[in-house]
Amino acid sequence: MKEIIQFKKGVLGLCVMVLINQRDRYGFELAQQISKHVEIAEGALYPVLRRMVGDGHCTTYLQESTEGPPRKYYKLTPAGKAYMNELVSEWESFVSGVATLLAEAVDGDADVSSDVNLEANPEANPEANVEMNKNTNDMI
Repeated sequence: MKEIIQFKKGVLGLCVMVLINQRDRYGFELAQQISKHVEIAEGALYPVLRRMVGDGHCTTYLQESTEGPPRKYYKLTPAGKAYMNELVSEWESFVSGVATLLAEAVDGDADVSSDVNLEANPEANPEANVEMNKNTNDMI
């Protein structure tokens, strides 16, 4: 279970950056969007946002809301956009390497579960790779 939590913590900043790159967003909106794809703990997002602001990858501003108090919006800085592009590239390389390792393990070892999902492996499913690249390019 610890590994699953670490996976999510490790990629949360990338998810946040990709969403903020689409348009400026406030914290609760980010949590809702990410939760559509990845289950995250309620309080996990705000430390990431604080770190991104502290690192100079994001700035914040307040905007009035018709539904309550002003909301704090997050905006990527030019340095944040450059860092996001670097993270996307590293993520694609990482996912590809892990998918290849899993495919080789499944092919070479009868003891490895055949239930391993290899959709992200380009050799196992070229269509998934094309879709992944299309979606990634849309993010940048």
